[in-house]
Amino acid sequence: MPQFRQQVGSKTYLFRDLKELMAKASPLRSGDCLAGVAAENDGERVAAQMTLADLPLASFTQDCLLSAEEDEVSALIQQQHQRAKDSSGFATIAHLTVGDFRNWLLSDAASSSVLARLAPALMPEMVAAVSKIMRNQDLILVGRKCRVVSRFRNTLGLAQRFATRLQPNHPTDDAMGIAASLFDGLLYGSGDAVIGINPASDNVPQVIKLLTMLDEIIRRYDIPTQSCVLTHVTNTLAAIERGAPVDLVFQSIGGTQATNTSFGINLSLLREAQQAALSLQRGTVGNNVMYFETGQGSSLSANAHHGIDQQTCEARAYAVAREFAPLLVNSVVGFIGPEYLYDGKQIVRAGLEDHFCGKLLGLPMGCDVCYTNHAEADQNDMDVLLTLLGNAGCNFIMGVPGADDIMLNYQTTSFHDAHYLRRLLGLKPAPEFEAWLQKMGIFDAQGQLATGSALPLPFQAALQQLQ
Repeated sequence: MPQFRQQVGSKTYLFRDLKELMAKASPLRSGDCLAGVAAENDGERVAAQMTLADLPLASFTQDCLLSAEEDEVSALIQQQHQRAKDSSGFATIAHLTVGDFRNWLLSDAASSSVLARLAPALMPEMVAAVSKIMRNQDLILVGRKCRVVSRFRNTLGLAQRFATRLQPNHPTDDAMGIAASLFDGLLYGSGDAVIGINPASDNVPQVIKLLTMLDEIIRRYDIPTQSCVLTHVTNTLAAIERGAPVDLVFQSIGGTQATNTSFGINLSLLREAQQAALSLQRGTVGNNVMYFETGQGSSLSANAHHGIDQQTCEARAYAVAREFAPLLVNSVVGFIGPEYLYDGKQIVRAGLEDHFCGKLLGLPMGCDVCYTNHAEADQNDMDVLLTLLGNAGCNFIMGVPGADDIMLNYQTTSFHDAHYLRRLLGLKPAPEFEAWLQKMGIFDAQGQLATGSALPLPFQAALQQLQ
């Protein structure tokens, strides 16, 4: 393992290996401090960033942070790079240092089409490294250039489009409570990314019950969207075997094999689930059937980080997601808690990093702009991150009544927040979903939220039936 030295004034800093260099170059966050891998002070952090900026990108193809012999995620990362490097144009940047790579990403040469072609060959560690020496505005500008489109029953990720996951969770999975939240969200134009429920009772019969309910609503009103019950992948497989109407397969994933083991999964299981969902042929405009959620700190919380900093672990999780052509990838940025992202400043930075890294690696990235009540953050911090991500071209966010998820007990974004961002930036829902909203009288002919209109008659009938 090579060592790295950096002279700053009269002081010499020594970094034992690439893993330590990456960790100490990371912007300050509580999770890295908890893991004992963070820089001791800002001076050491700047020295590490200066050293990292001079590191050739080729170093990441030669020095694996975690051996491929002991970690299937590392092996996958190497396989993806080997498969794509010759056809992606990687040779045009292979000679660059991390600092040169940053400058190239910010240049006009790195157009949307060039970045899309390059994405399959980029290694997560390369992308994590360059993010560590970028300012927030750099992350936003490059993220905006990365356009990633995915399809199932509608088309997500197009330019000037912005989607929401309608999240009608209920602490007892009560059908009336879920339906009330669901119709409330639809009336604000939410739900084009997915109508997704986190079940309070995570067992197969309950999963099938919720899937059936969502499928009936989507079919009854001919809504061009998809549903998902965010249960463990094995439950979804069991539901498929029992004939349930499964649109998307959900799973939380991490950036090391040990993290995924803690989630009860491996790459083989994810491949099995993807094939099972594809076999149902439920998509109408595409066949992206996977929905993944990630979050900085998950590897540390599982004691599965192997000394790798949490942001690099997060980027490695995107290699797992990329393998399965997902419809949605969601960084649940502030959900794990202040042990990993202490305050609003750290949450904002992490959200921008995650979006940038995911998009640069070719993923349809969304963000759950969120925090827990014991973090040093508030809704104003979330407004800042929401607005920045909207400008960065984020594919989707969450839509929850009042921004308060009463089942998961955390604070996120509301239907009103999505409406604010669309109005502010001139964004629209997925095109198929927008046409449906206009047909239902929820949006007017100009694509704006209709005002003063009564609840559409089909929705009135549905709520009366549920009562």
